[in-house]
Amino acid sequence: MMDVRRATVAGGRLRVDFDGLKAWRDSLSGHSTSEPLLRHLPKAELILKRAIPALIIAFLSVVAASHFFGMMSEYSRLEASARHATALSAATATAVFADAVDIFDSGDITEAQARLARYLPQDRLDNGAFVLLVQASGKVFAATTAGLSHVGSNVGDFFPEVSAIRRFGDRAGVIETTIGGVPHYAEITLMGNAGGFVVAATSLEEVGRLWREELALNVTLFAGISSILLVILYAYYTQVKRARDADDIFLESNLRVETALSRGRCGLWDFDFENREFFWSRSMYDMLGLPGSDKTMGFGEAARLMHPDDGGLYEIARAIAKGHSGQVDQIFRMRHAGGHYVWMRARAQVIRSNSGRMHLIGIAMDVTEQHRLAQRYAEADQRLADAIECTSEAFVLWDKNDRLVMCNTHFQQAYGLPDSVLVPGTERSIVNAAAARPVIERRIADADGSGYSRTTEVQLADERWLQINERRTRDGGKVSVGTDITLMKRHQERLRESERRLMATIGDLSASRQTLEIQKAELSTANANYQAEKERAEAANKAKSEFLANMSHELRTPLNAILGFSEILQNQMFGPLGSLKYNEYARDIHDSGKHLLNVINDILDMSKIEAGHLRLHCERIDLVPLIEESLRFTAIPAAEKNIVIDQRISSGLTLTADRRAMKQVLLNLLSNAVKFTDNGGRIAVRTRRVDGAVTVTIADTGIGIPRSALSKIGQPFEQVQSQYAKSKGGSGLGLAISRSLTALHGGRMKIRSREAVGTVISLRIPDDV
Repeated sequence: MMDVRRATVAGGRLRVDFDGLKAWRDSLSGHSTSEPLLRHLPKAELILKRAIPALIIAFLSVVAASHFFGMMSEYSRLEASARHATALSAATATAVFADAVDIFDSGDITEAQARLARYLPQDRLDNGAFVLLVQASGKVFAATTAGLSHVGSNVGDFFPEVSAIRRFGDRAGVIETTIGGVPHYAEITLMGNAGGFVVAATSLEEVGRLWREELALNVTLFAGISSILLVILYAYYTQVKRARDADDIFLESNLRVETALSRGRCGLWDFDFENREFFWSRSMYDMLGLPGSDKTMGFGEAARLMHPDDGGLYEIARAIAKGHSGQVDQIFRMRHAGGHYVWMRARAQVIRSNSGRMHLIGIAMDVTEQHRLAQRYAEADQRLADAIECTSEAFVLWDKNDRLVMCNTHFQQAYGLPDSVLVPGTERSIVNAAAARPVIERRIADADGSGYSRTTEVQLADERWLQINERRTRDGGKVSVGTDITLMKRHQERLRESERRLMATIGDLSASRQTLEIQKAELSTANANYQAEKERAEAANKAKSEFLANMSHELRTPLNAILGFSEILQNQMFGPLGSLKYNEYARDIHDSGKHLLNVINDILDMSKIEAGHLRLHCERIDLVPLIEESLRFTAIPAAEKNIVIDQRISSGLTLTADRRAMKQVLLNLLSNAVKFTDNGGRIAVRTRRVDGAVTVTIADTGIGIPRSALSKIGQPFEQVQSQYAKSKGGSGLGLAISRSLTALHGGRMKIRSREAVGTVISLRIPDDV
């Protein structure tokens, strides 16, 4: 029995003690060893193995404590970060509105929101953070995106502590409070002396959420680390048990190997490089018919048994000694005691023992029968190759890995393949790449439907046709046979030509029928077009009727005034013409006539635009004097109604446009703003250049436009049909003319309005400077 002193697993590799191998060799020779098979573990190693669980528990305790204190520190850091962000938001808002304190007095929502969007966008604030702009009355008139829900409400409704905090002003700093039932960090900064202030707040719920997420992550990581360490501990004890079981299995394996060597005509040998001696097992002697021996065999004695044509042991030993090879796998012949030679295959590995000595250890197998079978197979393969070469078809055989096994000359000539490619073992993709591409290649359906065969027809460059039948062999390979079908393809071509002529005749008949069908479809389309044009004409007639109905009121009212007051003047009902009453009536006549003239002018302008007869005369104009000139026309009616006009016009702003058209647009928009703004209202005019375009914005605090009527505004003769709008008069063409003139300049007009709040009209006209 093979008695090895010890086998250990280190670094995933099996390390064999050569003293044990020596003992196994002695056992084969009839000797025994007195050394024990296994060594006991040292006492220090045993103590360390028992201390591993305690060390793991101590490590987990330290990690848990560090995570606990780290999370407490993280919560304090998050609170400090939220407090700092609140103070920073308040300071930023104070700096943004330091030069525009009057916004808190006027409550200019547009300007305030624009500044907040530019300097304090929501993506620069923390989640749950917002900034509110509050007037002295406590009303929130502007806010960042997260605080838009508070706009329009009183700050005291959701922030009760605001009155107490305002007494301290800037000295209050960041405080912890409750806003809308949610804990927040907040800071109030007074703006100017009128009582307006800025409120910056950050939600503490977000701080708590972030801390809980961090806590969950740390708990998960700690649980993962604990699980991994416990698994490692379990694996450690499992590995110890496996090592004990491996020793038992190793002893049983040695017994099996010894039995297998003696029954399988296989021998084990060991060559000592230092002593130049061989050790052979008894099975090695039996394979060569030699008497068994317990002694070692010299190198020269073993070399004399080798066949002289197979290379000697000297070359193998010399190559290993020089380090050219660390393994041996060779087939050679050795002389049998009966005088004949036995074919043997030797496999060995160079191994260095713990003492530093080099050994070549391996096995030798008797392969005489396999060698004879190989010779018979080679002869059979040669006969098969000769038979395939004599066939008239192109033949090729591929193995299951799509590598070339054999082919005949017909296959090589059909695809023009060089001899260097047709080497057994060449991949099919390489052979296909070197082959001449067929002119035509099409696959024919599998005849037997088994899926193990395929038929393909190809036309070669010399106009020959081949029918290639490919079938799968039992071992997974493929065999292809190509048959010349050139004559059959020529007959098929003649039949197809006759069929094409017959189909052409049938096609002519079908074309005549299709022509009739097309004419029928064209008549149907013409009828549908006629119905569509009829409906369009009826719609145009209806629009004309609605236009005349709307205009009849606008024309009749001033004309009645003109006729009535003219009759009073003719009859001198109130005395001589010098009377003050007549002067007043004369003024009314003038105003009514002027109104009628304006209506007619608007109608003419609108008709010109719609007919495409209006031509623009564009030039480089300065918008500042043009806007000021337009404002002078509306200054008197605005002053009569105590309307404040706020101008924020960029100096030096120029535009390439038609001066008269731009003046008419500005007059129409400003007149509407003054007309529909109540006493004491406000009109704001803004201009700026943005992205290669000039934007003019006119905002008023008038009656506003209902949401349902916004789609009609800007259409010809459309008015918001409220009593107030009717009392103001007008043709409804002002906004339509303005929109059309703006469109002629390549721009667009945008209207935003809310009832009882006001209207904002923006003109955007492209201008590439």
